[in-house]
Amino acid sequence: MALNYIWTGFFLVGFIAALAQWLFLGDSEIFKRVIDGTFSSAKMAVMDIALPLAGVMTLWLGIMNVGEKAGAINLFARIIAPFFSRIFPGVPRNHPANGHMVMNFSANILGLDNAATPFGLKAMESLQTLNPHKDEASDAQIMFLVIQTSGLTVIPLAIMAQRAILGAANPADIFIPTLIATFCSTFAGIVAVSLRQRINLFDPVVFGWIGGLTAAIGGLVFYITNYLDKSQIGHVSVVAANLILFSIIAAFMVAALLKRVNVFEAFIEGAKGGIETSLKIIPYLVGMLVAISVVRNSGILGLIVNGFAWVFTQLGIPTDFVGALPTALMKPLSGSGSRAMMIDAMTTYGVDSFVGRLASILQGAADTTFYIVALYFGSVGIRKTRYAIGYGLLADLAGVIGAIFVAYLFFG
Repeated sequence: MALNYIWTGFFLVGFIAALAQWLFLGDSEIFKRVIDGTFSSAKMAVMDIALPLAGVMTLWLGIMNVGEKAGAINLFARIIAPFFSRIFPGVPRNHPANGHMVMNFSANILGLDNAATPFGLKAMESLQTLNPHKDEASDAQIMFLVIQTSGLTVIPLAIMAQRAILGAANPADIFIPTLIATFCSTFAGIVAVSLRQRINLFDPVVFGWIGGLTAAIGGLVFYITNYLDKSQIGHVSVVAANLILFSIIAAFMVAALLKRVNVFEAFIEGAKGGIETSLKIIPYLVGMLVAISVVRNSGILGLIVNGFAWVFTQLGIPTDFVGALPTALMKPLSGSGSRAMMIDAMTTYGVDSFVGRLASILQGAADTTFYIVALYFGSVGIRKTRYAIGYGLLADLAGVIGAIFVAYLFFG
């Protein structure tokens, strides 16, 4: 419902702004610019984005299906199961919810959204069987939901694919920065909820996981800031990102062969979803890009960005990043909306510009908090969300701050 009002508001506010410029400033061309922009954005959404995306998504969905058949989800599930049993102390060890949650997060980490959502809904349903107050979120359900909203994803496939379509020199150069930013979001969410729920963060397994990952990320940032210059950072990031991605592809194929999976058939099976995915997003992409075009060409988006720039200037903070902030502001409300904002930033400022890269990192740093709350809690009839939304937004904020920091570190 929030997206409904936002989308409609884009058109109405844009119309009022255009009308005011015509009446008070005598700009008789304003309506033509706005309407021309809607046609241009609608064409771009289909011809320049959705259709080219089909090829890239076909490739990667096929590869991801090979990984799924090879047992990648089960492997990740076995690795993270001990950690999950500690941060969900109210869930019995042998309860089905544990398996569903672990499978959900394993699929999310690999970017397998089609597999992750069914597992997630099943996990919420299983957790509801342990909930004594059926209309109120339990502690375990809140922890599960906040980790969901933090958007932890190791392989941001859709974002890299979008960058490739728009002509990025190295589409994967945001891979490591996005990984760091989404870690910030997930770390903040888990720690904040654990403190609220009095979960023992110094349990050896919990501390080992959180401390180990934090040390690894911190060590990476320390090494980059102290031993590499800007050109070396860019080079290392590109080489490491592409090496990791190619290694994942090779590992999936080797594992699939060892399990006697028909690799090519598995690839074709998964690849069939590429066209479907691209066609499915066309209405959302057209709707959001056209609406954003209206607020941009009517001057509203520029006014908002300039407003943020003025505030940060008064605070003595650099303002290079403000052009990407609309992506961050839209992300908690709508995945399609924030994706459209990301595309708008890349096409307006340049796909390899600082703002274009930062918008990409912001898109991958967290997830759509309000949509996830509505989907997961709504599926089991929970009306009282308690502190779930607040802590989900806290995780989002940590992801935004982390994204801005790493964008300056890698590309500033």
